[in-house]
Amino acid sequence: MNSILNLTDKSMDRSTFILSILLTRTATTTTFFSPVYAGTFDMEFDITWGDGRGKVLNNGELLTLSLDRASGSGFQSKKEYLFGKIDMQLKLVPGNSAGTVTAYYLKSKGDTWDEIDFEFLGNLTGDPYVMHTNVYTQGKGDREQQFNLWFDPTADFHTYSVLWNPHHIVFLVDGIAIRQFKNLEHRGIQYPKLQPMRLYSSLWNADQWATRGGLVKTDWSNAPFTASYRNFRADACVSFAGKSSCPASSPRWFTQKLDLTAEDKMRVVQSKFMVYNYCTDTKRFPQGVPKECNIH
Repeated sequence: MNSILNLTDKSMDRSTFILSILLTRTATTTTFFSPVYAGTFDMEFDITWGDGRGKVLNNGELLTLSLDRASGSGFQSKKEYLFGKIDMQLKLVPGNSAGTVTAYYLKSKGDTWDEIDFEFLGNLTGDPYVMHTNVYTQGKGDREQQFNLWFDPTADFHTYSVLWNPHHIVFLVDGIAIRQFKNLEHRGIQYPKLQPMRLYSSLWNADQWATRGGLVKTDWSNAPFTASYRNFRADACVSFAGKSSCPASSPRWFTQKLDLTAEDKMRVVQSKFMVYNYCTDTKRFPQGVPKECNIH
């Protein structure tokens, strides 16, 4: 770990830092890397709103969502999943994206839903995107963690993944674990495990809160704003009519955990790039932070 912890030299740029973690990680611990095979969007997803602003292109290999002053757009998966490893490559809105939000998440139905969130909060040109993450169980969220990305997410596609199994939920960026939410039901903390979730994504205007708490508004002269998607892969258990069918490869991810080395490296990434953690927000939780924050 010393070689990792010494990577706090301010002269080291973000890309070099994260590459160092990545190379060390793949050499010392179980890796999350697996080939990302493109699922055709016309077969796997329905564009659900936007009046033509969502488009499937390149024979189903590319999907784009757009936002203008009149409307945003969104899509959802045709299938529902109950545990799995979900990968998607996204290229986010370029330029001045302040006020826009690109949401990419898993969610179940009903009033007591479960949800696993990535949300990308746009910003002024040159400022970093904020990547917002959250976990809901039985309709209760308030588990936000936010990160500045260590690369320009508008310049190229990057892979954003969720590993969801009975042990934990792991958020990954380009194969690097950045957040873990453990199953702590034995400690009285609810965990998503019974409700199948569908995959959703949307691009919409949230300038009342998205950028600097709503201080920076959407500049509609830059519209339409566009986010792009490719290389979807779901190595997951598919739920249909109350029954779940899992792929033959499911044991590979179904029992997968982060070992101590991987958890240590995740904490280093968090120390460098996390900009908000609900577990340290004592003003928001004056009676004490949520119980899971004090369990390691």
